Amino acid sequence: MNDLIVFLDLAGVFVFAVSGALAAVRKSMDMFGVAVLALMPAIGGGTIRDLTLDQPVFWIDNTLPIWIALAAAAASFFFARFIESRLRFLTWADAVGLALFCVIGAEKALAASGSMVVAVIMGVVTGVAGGIIRDVICNEIPIVMRRGEIYATAAFIGAGTFCALNYVGVTGPVAVWVSMAGAFLARAGGITRGWSLPTAK
Repeated sequence: MNDLIVFLDLAGVFVFAVSGALAAVRKSMDMFGVAVLALMPAIGGGTIRDLTLDQPVFWIDNTLPIWIALAAAAASFFFARFIESRLRFLTWADAVGLALFCVIGAEKALAASGSMVVAVIMGVVTGVAGGIIRDVICNEIPIVMRRGEIYATAAFIGAGTFCALNYVGVTGPVAVWVSMAGAFLARAGGITRGWSLPTAK
C-alpha cells in the first residue's frame, strides 16, 4: 500500500509540474520560467503545509520530487505541442493528483496537529495552493476561483472525508481510498457534468 501511495504521489508531482510548465510555455517564458512554474504546483502546496505545521519540508529530505518536476519541465519545454494535444488525458491525471494530494496533506496534518479542522485546511492547501501560485504568476484568475470549476471543493471533500472517517474509527487504506474517490468523483463531476457552486450575483 505504501509503495503504491508513493508511486501515485510522484506521478501527481509529475502531472502537476506539467500543468505549470505548460502554463509557462503558453506565456512564452524561457527555460528558467518553465522550470519555476513547473515547481509551483508540484511542490508549492506541500511546502506551505509543512512550513505551516512546523514540519521538515518534504522535498529537503528526499529531493526526488524536485527532479521529477524538473524532468516534467524539460519534457514540456521541448515537447509542448505533443503534450498539449493530450490535454484531455492531463485533465483527468490532474484530477487524480488533486485527489491524492489533498488526502496525503490531510493525513500528514492530522498526524502532526491532531486537529481535524487543521487537517482539512492543510489538505486543501496541499492540493490547490501551488496551482494558485502558478496562476497568480501567470496573471490569471486562479482555477479555484473560476466560475464553473469544482476544484478546491473537491479537495475539501477529499480531506473532509478522510478526517470524518478517522473520527468514526475508519483508518488505513480504506480511509485513504474512499477519501480519494470522493475527491476524484467531485472533480469528475465538474469536468463532465459542469458541476459548480452557486456564484455571487
